[in-house]
Amino acid sequence: MKTVASFLSSLLLATAAHANEPAAAPAKPDLGKGGTIASQVCAACHTADGSRGSPANPILQGQHADYLVKQLTEFKAGKRKNAIMNGMAAPLSEEDMRNVAAFYASKTAKPGFAKNKDTVALGEKIWRGGIAERAVPACAGCHGPTGAGIPAQYPRLAGQHGDYVEAQMNAFRSGARANAPMMMTIAAKMNDKEIKAVSDYVAGLR
Repeated sequence: MKTVASFLSSLLLATAAHANEPAAAPAKPDLGKGGTIASQVCAACHTADGSRGSPANPILQGQHADYLVKQLTEFKAGKRKNAIMNGMAAPLSEEDMRNVAAFYASKTAKPGFAKNKDTVALGEKIWRGGIAERAVPACAGCHGPTGAGIPAQYPRLAGQHGDYVEAQMNAFRSGARANAPMMMTIAAKMNDKEIKAVSDYVAGLR
């Protein structure tokens, strides 16, 4: 009996010691492997380095790696719906996602420009101060005064394609994009003119 008790005691101590061991940190992202994925899988829509491709697709240069991993994870899980991206993300492992996200994050984003000078003032007003009468918060509160964002929840928006931002705002408003409840609530309170104005303003932020 004593031997069994001693064995169980040793087993419990060993288990407790193992439980207290720090979890192994994930491997440092491999930018080379990330670049390979970018060139072979992502380049057709985002260009090989994530720069200023089609306005319908987001610029990935300089985007926060944590944010990109979050979006890829949610595309893969079907939490964020997009027929193309759901398929592209499906075969990616967690390591693949970290590698390609780090690759794009390592690039320096090029500046963009607003296209409509007539709505810049309205876009700036909403970005900096929100729309008080409808309890729409200032965009700068989460995305920063210069659009730098806060990883992993709030993406960098400075210089992003205005057309892409507008499309995402409309998707949040309609419920077609449902992976950010706060943005769905905010977009639901904005009209077409306001969404278009702030989206175009974002394109020129730097």
